[in-house]
Amino acid sequence: MKDKLQAMLLQEGACDVGFSHLPDAPLQLKNSLSVAIRLSDAVVEEITDRPTHSYFHHYRTVNFMIDQLILKAGILLQKEGYRYLPVAASQSINLGNGPYDGRYSHKKAACMAGMGFIGKSSLFIHRQYGPRVRLGTLFTDCDFKTEPTTPKSLCGSCTLCQDACPSGAILGGEYHCGIKREEIFNPKLCSDHMKKAYQMIGRGAVCGICMRVCPFGIQAASGKL
Repeated sequence: MKDKLQAMLLQEGACDVGFSHLPDAPLQLKNSLSVAIRLSDAVVEEITDRPTHSYFHHYRTVNFMIDQLILKAGILLQKEGYRYLPVAASQSINLGNGPYDGRYSHKKAACMAGMGFIGKSSLFIHRQYGPRVRLGTLFTDCDFKTEPTTPKSLCGSCTLCQDACPSGAILGGEYHCGIKREEIFNPKLCSDHMKKAYQMIGRGAVCGICMRVCPFGIQAASGKL
């Protein structure tokens, strides 16, 4: 099933597919599939001190495509007798943990699948494309026979994302397993700034400045990563 799913998803437009085992997965569906779609470098590079209308449209379009790919993977699994639970590519769920959390962390699932690490910006940094990707996650009872992975941050002394962030949301800490997001990133500061400063661009739903300046993404775009 791993080979079938990976081949189908890559053929349909994913840039990477990963598999992991997550003990805290919902509904006892402890095996996960992660899908990454690479963003357009041209769209990202237009971002300066604010997002663009092109980036907002691209962001939504890629999220929709991820949801479609995850659904196709789930349909294939269900045909083979397995259960599946898709997690929306971009959906906040305010059920007591605050308005900035989704059903499950796409970044955590992708890290545990060995696809990359979480940077100082709290963005997922793909091993090949840097932060210029979007993620999707699917949980299933299909056993993918994976090995556990411990992601390590490669940000080092770099502070470019923190220096560029207009909201002050990036706090400068370096990610490691077990650290809470709020120790390195303040989602409320980020959200409040976007809603105030970028109302005319998707009603303040996106920014992208920290992604734009990340050296891992710039190197990937130039073919040097």
